[in-house]
Amino acid sequence: MTLTVPSSSSDPSSELPCPGLGDPAVAQAVDRLRGEFAGRVRPQLVVRVVRESRRDLGGSPIGAMPELVERLARYRLGTHIG
Repeated sequence: MTLTVPSSSSDPSSELPCPGLGDPAVAQAVDRLRGEFAGRVRPQLVVRVVRESRRDLGGSPIGAMPELVERLARYRLGTHIG
């Protein structure tokens, strides 16, 4: 089963396939960072970086996961755009 992440626009063609967004830490970070980096990076890159960040933080405390995932992904996206 493939989940989609709807964009902030109402254009259905802008939905992205995004398996694994059942994790609230990932879904919330993707939503916020897509808005923050809109026009600077492709939405697919945001999804990929957030998912990789979540994977890399796998041993972190669950309660801290949403903040840690978003911070790491934001840092990585920021270094990507310079």
